[in-house]
Amino acid sequence: MGRHADQHARSLSDPEGFWGEAATAIHWDTAPTVVLDRVAEPREQWFTDGRLNTCFNALDRWVDGGDGVDEVRPDQAALVHHSPVTDTVRQWTYRELRDEVARLAGALAGLGVGAGDTVVIYMPMVPEAAMAMLACARLGAIHSVVFGGFAPRELAIRIDDARPTVVLSASCGIEGSTVLPYKPLLDAALDRAEHEPDHCVVLQRPQETADLVEGRDRDWADLVAAAEPVNCTSVGATDPLYVLYTSGTTGTPKGVVRDNGSHAVALRWSMPNVYGCGPGDVFWAASDVGWVVGHSYIVYAPLLTGCTTILYEGKPVGTPDAAAFWRVVDDHDVKVLFTAPTAFRAIRKEDPEATLLAEHDTSTLTHLFLAGERTDPNTLEWAQAVLGVPVVDHWWQTETGWPVVANCVGIELVDVKPGSAGLPVPGWDVRVVDVDGNDVAAGETGAIVLRQPLPPGMLPTLWGDDQRFLDSYLTAHPGNYLTGDGGFIDTDGYVSIMGRIDDVINVAGHRLSTGAMEEVVAAHDAVAECAVIGVADDLRGQVPLGLVVLTSGADVDPDELAAELVAAVRADIGAVAVFRRVVIVDRLPKTRSGKILRRTMRAIADGEDYALPSTIDDPAILDELGERLAAPA
Repeated sequence: MGRHADQHARSLSDPEGFWGEAATAIHWDTAPTVVLDRVAEPREQWFTDGRLNTCFNALDRWVDGGDGVDEVRPDQAALVHHSPVTDTVRQWTYRELRDEVARLAGALAGLGVGAGDTVVIYMPMVPEAAMAMLACARLGAIHSVVFGGFAPRELAIRIDDARPTVVLSASCGIEGSTVLPYKPLLDAALDRAEHEPDHCVVLQRPQETADLVEGRDRDWADLVAAAEPVNCTSVGATDPLYVLYTSGTTGTPKGVVRDNGSHAVALRWSMPNVYGCGPGDVFWAASDVGWVVGHSYIVYAPLLTGCTTILYEGKPVGTPDAAAFWRVVDDHDVKVLFTAPTAFRAIRKEDPEATLLAEHDTSTLTHLFLAGERTDPNTLEWAQAVLGVPVVDHWWQTETGWPVVANCVGIELVDVKPGSAGLPVPGWDVRVVDVDGNDVAAGETGAIVLRQPLPPGMLPTLWGDDQRFLDSYLTAHPGNYLTGDGGFIDTDGYVSIMGRIDDVINVAGHRLSTGAMEEVVAAHDAVAECAVIGVADDLRGQVPLGLVVLTSGADVDPDELAAELVAAVRADIGAVAVFRRVVIVDRLPKTRSGKILRRTMRAIADGEDYALPSTIDDPAILDELGERLAAPA
């Protein structure tokens, strides 16, 4: 057995010993005596009697010292904001970032925010977004970041579910050369929401000045300038750190809860072991703080480890060119880059020979990690060829919070198998099962499940809905967490993820609910019935396709209807959905019980072979659908 196999085996046979050792890298106000509580509900819990503060572990201990710190680094760069869309680069040392966060936390405390309160953060990729997350953690408050691309309807749903004391926002975001005002979106969301936060704090950016509502809204700069810094609040290890909403198979998002203690332990362990990064290294996750990658690997994991983290406000191409990523690596001596395969597909499309790469020194880069969607072998092999470093596909989810399957380069760099996400990471017992929950043979496709006990960092429940947590994840195959993804494990133990087994689609690494889109489409007066499915896309992995049955007697122009539906989804869900194609059909294929055959429709749209479902009510409809989808878009 190699080093990876040895560590993985020990993590499963002795999880208390394995994770008890990992926990010593974290500073505890009260060290836990219980590592794993196997009988806790609704599932096992970690470090139940420990107390700590995540912000202290991310910032203060690197300034003032603390357990698990070999060397303080107050003057090392902690956060670098690289923004080609505003043509600025700013950085904060650990001391400077600690002081900024402490003052922002004081400002929030002055608005009544305390331990256990929730704060919604609706912001673009600005450093204040990361500071806001850390300031909430400092107070023991629970932050819920909502991606800035979401429309008012989606934001309102999250505000009503999280019920924040305060909403933090900004006057605008910037997409390429386009300034996107955020305040009108926030105002519209608050008009729709039933819950009313006590205050909204708005960061005024130079590109756009927002109108503030007297009595409710506060100017960010003025509020912070008048505030006094506060110290960290000690919280229980199982107290929530944040709630992050992820799409479910219905239109109602699921609030994934992350606790403080196990989250800190898992992320701190993952940096040197999975990503090969330690204190002083420069780590760049080219994602957004609105997604789990931004939470785990822009903000928390790098800072918990004493790294320098890059927060990038731009695109892989177009801001200003396809050398954007190479420029950041060169300018900041990035050691590890983590992004979505979509980004590299876009770079390859613009610069297939990678001629722009020659203009930049990327010699500090040791590894490229890809995740968020399945990495096709062509993209992986191209990136590896042009960069000359190992390219590591890996797989995890919003719910898991950190990698489940990977090539753990800090433990042992194993052979890369294009098309596979790698080997199960220590802590994760990955299985592939059939519909009855039985393990399938090597190479056979089935449902990916994770056997309990689940390791630290995994969601403990869903916000305010333990029953939905149990129903969604733990009921289908008792003793196992159902990931919702399908795939197989080969004879060497490598795991390949082949796609979703539910109706959530993955658009450029963003998990979006087709159910939410269907609600919008179905609201049109001319639409009698509809289905939204994810179809394969060379650039984004998947894009939504709307299939629409018209109401009887509807007299509409197909192109005009399509344009109206596209505009409606953009307004209610956001441009992030990339909903652009609508096909009018006479009827949708269904089972005799009335269930729409979405998986079969996806196969037809992607040109894949499919077995004729035995429960279909009218097989001829599949041929009709194939002809309609084959027509030019």
